[in-house]
Amino acid sequence: MTEDRTTPWGPATGVGSMPGADAREAAKTAAGTLESFPFLPELPARGPGADMIGRTLGLLVEMYARVEPSGWRFGDRPGRDTRRAWSWLGEDLDALEEFTQGYEGPLKIQAVGPWTLAAAVELRGGEAALSDPGAVRDLAGSLQEGLKQHVADVRRRIPGAEVVLQLDEPSLTAVLRGQIKSASGYRTHRAVDRQLVESTLRGLIEAHGGPAIVHTCAPDVPFALLRRAGVAGVSFDASLLTERDEEPIGEGVEAGLKLFAGAVPSTDTALSDPASNVMGVRTLWRRLGLNPGSLAESVVVTPSCGLAGASPSYARKALAHCVAAARSLADNPE
Repeated sequence: MTEDRTTPWGPATGVGSMPGADAREAAKTAAGTLESFPFLPELPARGPGADMIGRTLGLLVEMYARVEPSGWRFGDRPGRDTRRAWSWLGEDLDALEEFTQGYEGPLKIQAVGPWTLAAAVELRGGEAALSDPGAVRDLAGSLQEGLKQHVADVRRRIPGAEVVLQLDEPSLTAVLRGQIKSASGYRTHRAVDRQLVESTLRGLIEAHGGPAIVHTCAPDVPFALLRRAGVAGVSFDASLLTERDEEPIGEGVEAGLKLFAGAVPSTDTALSDPASNVMGVRTLWRRLGLNPGSLAESVVVTPSCGLAGASPSYARKALAHCVAAARSLADNPE
């Protein structure tokens, strides 16, 4: 999807989750603060079905899940938890539609990617879906169809939007390393072949037919694998980058990859000069010998992770801080 990587997206956006339970207030903040790159907020404080796993399970086609004491588990039919997920998503979409009347430009929506979903949801026997390759294939196929319908709904509601699909994959590195624990907790599921991980993600991205990014707040982001899978951008916690990440980041940027740099703290803290939040990104650019003029074009500034754990007032300030930090990159690239 190389052609999508040059899309002029907004300078800053959110990751996904927001605090509280007021859909209209969250949508107003996301659309009003991030005028050039709003996103569809998630409000996990409402309970199961509003969390990122539950919301994504509600998108699946002909697959359903319910909440058990151990977590989400697949079932035969849609129950209360699935219906609640549908209802809350509809409420969130109604609110976003209200506050994006006439909007034209990039709009980000989020869903959990197939590998994190497979690691988080149990089969009927209680083991993670990740333990069964057939179940993973079915899950990925159902997710693909569900995302097509979801994206079509968003485009219908907000005709001027270019929908950017974010796949949340916080467990991806653990899946690749065989670090996902079994139901008993005494062993781990075997590492999944990297080519299978890559091809599964590629299938979802190609089916979307538009720009897609992958987000993870975990360390050791597999930048090279994600780029081969066709992502237009990678969203990450900038504070977790190490020297190992520099080469694949440099190669990615030169190939047109967008970096969604999580540079503003996602929980309440004192916010100082916005330019200081992106100082690490500037330093990385210099070390890699990249063109300073490409900094603002290649980087989208975000909070370090979702804002569900923040206070509502801080969440608003953090998003505004992202916009200001991004502006500093554009105004002073050196």
